[in-house]
Amino acid sequence: MITAQVPADWPTTEEEARAVQDALRGRVVRDETGPPPGSGHVTGVDVAYDDEHDLVAAAAVVLDAATLETVAESTAVGRVAFPYVPGLLAFRELPAVRAALEALPCPPGLIVCDGYGLAHPRRFGLASHLGVLTGLPTLGVAKNPFTFTHPDPAPARGSTAPLLAEDGEEVGAALRTRTGVKPVYVSVGHRITLDNAIAHTLALTPHYRLPETTRRADALCRKALREAAAA
Repeated sequence: MITAQVPADWPTTEEEARAVQDALRGRVVRDETGPPPGSGHVTGVDVAYDDEHDLVAAAAVVLDAATLETVAESTAVGRVAFPYVPGLLAFRELPAVRAALEALPCPPGLIVCDGYGLAHPRRFGLASHLGVLTGLPTLGVAKNPFTFTHPDPAPARGSTAPLLAEDGEEVGAALRTRTGVKPVYVSVGHRITLDNAIAHTLALTPHYRLPETTRRADALCRKALREAAAA
């Protein structure tokens, strides 16, 4: 476990954070397909909070995309970097997430975030923000549709329905990863197409609703947080 530091120039107000989103949003790359499913590394990142101690723990877990075996993992713990503001959660999490990624002993490959990319009110969620800052391909897989709506996908695993903004813009997909189970919400982060992001999500969910990347990163960051709070 390493200590995550908040950069000296990190935004401290909502206005500053939104200005950063506006400045970086145009750097998102949407015309690259991304790595094929089952190739190279795929890394899950997730965070956990201890509000009582003002701590955030981030985990990065690298899997072999072909076998889903864990290749490497790392954690970082630090102070929460930004107040809780819907739509600006990336500013709370990114310093710790980047520290965990930088501590990995191998390249992370594709990064899967527990959250949103394009499916964000300002079209620049955590997955997009992290992708632009690192230059790595990223996608978001969320547990709920945030502020967006969708038709109900067919019951079978692999069925999808468009995730829609109020103006009808398609910002992602509701994806059924288990037959008859509530869908997850997939959106493009950076340097990957939506079709490929969906294919990766299906490859990462052989047994459960959530991707193995998310499940393992979630367990690891919670463990790191408990250890940090105890210390």
